[in-house]
Amino acid sequence: MNPDRLPDPGLFKHSCDLQIRFSDVDVLGHVNNTVYMTFYDTGKAHFFSDILGREIDWKHVECVIANIDCAFLAPIYFRDDIEVLTRCESIGDKSFKLLQVIREKRSGLLKSACETVMVAFDAGEGKAMELPDVWRKALENS
Repeated sequence: MNPDRLPDPGLFKHSCDLQIRFSDVDVLGHVNNTVYMTFYDTGKAHFFSDILGREIDWKHVECVIANIDCAFLAPIYFRDDIEVLTRCESIGDKSFKLLQVIREKRSGLLKSACETVMVAFDAGEGKAMELPDVWRKALENS
């Protein structure tokens, strides 16, 4: 993700509050960069449940991550009050792209931005499949 082309947080409809755990903080006093992916995954899980109107059945995977491009913009500290914003940027035949940002809630300061390409996946066949209509409609209306 090019830090010079950051998404406008005002274009996001979905937000999810995040909790920073003591174990997320490294010896430098900020959240370790590996934890950002779990923050983004939490945002995706809430986004998907909300737009689909149901809990996600984790035993029957319908979409998998094909690519993640993350920019670290400013450190996150233990006492920061942060949220992840998520929106769908584009939809293809078998895939879609999500944009997400992590920001400090009070100041609005962007801490990180992420683009994720997700692919509809048939676990039984072990290959990509057409994006199911229910997903396509939910993403289009998000």
